[in-house]
Amino acid sequence: MKHYPFFILCSIFLLFSTCKKEVVFKDYTLKGAVFGTTYKITYLNANANYQSSIDSLFLKMNTSLSTYIPTSDISRVNNGETDVIVDDFFVEVFEKSKRIFNETEGFFDPTVGNLVNAWGFGPKKEKNNLTDEQVIRQMQLVGLDKVALKGNRIVKESLEIYLDFNSIAKGFGIDVVARFLESKKINNYLVEIGGEIRTNGFKNKKQPWHIKLVDPIESNSNSGFKILNLSNKSMATSGNYRKFRVTKTGEKYVHTVNPKTGYATASNLLSVSVIANLDCADVDAYATAFMAMGLEKTKSFLAKKTELEVILLYTNNEGNLEQFTNYMHN
Repeated sequence: MKHYPFFILCSIFLLFSTCKKEVVFKDYTLKGAVFGTTYKITYLNANANYQSSIDSLFLKMNTSLSTYIPTSDISRVNNGETDVIVDDFFVEVFEKSKRIFNETEGFFDPTVGNLVNAWGFGPKKEKNNLTDEQVIRQMQLVGLDKVALKGNRIVKESLEIYLDFNSIAKGFGIDVVARFLESKKINNYLVEIGGEIRTNGFKNKKQPWHIKLVDPIESNSNSGFKILNLSNKSMATSGNYRKFRVTKTGEKYVHTVNPKTGYATASNLLSVSVIANLDCADVDAYATAFMAMGLEKTKSFLAKKTELEVILLYTNNEGNLEQFTNYMHN
């Protein structure tokens, strides 16, 4: 048996000690562009920058669900291909859309895509002013009950039916990032894409995740903002006050197409913010449905769906701005 001098053993020990890389935990804020908008992701006490991994997830989502990419799975399905094998992202969004389609009695309906395009708010950038006859024709292709998922293939009653998940995709993208962070044992985060938000845990020093929401009703008393506590919740906002177009004859068309009527005309409901301890995809879809429902139908729906908190901005009979809310957690 060989005996090594003490100083050699110490040198070997020091060599291995100094070579071992120290793990550093810190807070990260990642920013970038996705889904035609921007994202901001803050996560705390982590040992790695996951921006490249998250961007790869966004790329995979776009390859599956983006109607703006001609070679995506959804674009191929919309073009009438019947042999497309859709991935798990597509399956989850489709099944969630089916559930919310049924819950809202069709006010959330991703098959309204043809009409979104026809009214000028889709990837085709058309600017048509549809006749009543054209709307009736397009409405024959509306209804998620006319589409089924069989063995990871989409089956449509008509090959002309056009799926558009843009009204749920931002929220779903947030959920995908949240799950990824949690898989890395990160429990405190805020994920925001284009104004939609999901949080978990707390900020530093156990402070809740607070966000500012524009509050035009009380703009004189609080600098135009409402402070919301979104810890462990998701929030999505939908509105027609920015996304609209006006024809030469003065007709106004908004980006929310009512799947019950086929028309892109505004109601008195101007903006909807939905907050809940649910997936962000869910609140994203509900916000879209409520814009189509209008004020009174939305309030009736909320009486039965009590886990949803909302902030609704609308105009009253005199044309003045008013607010309805059941949000209680500041």
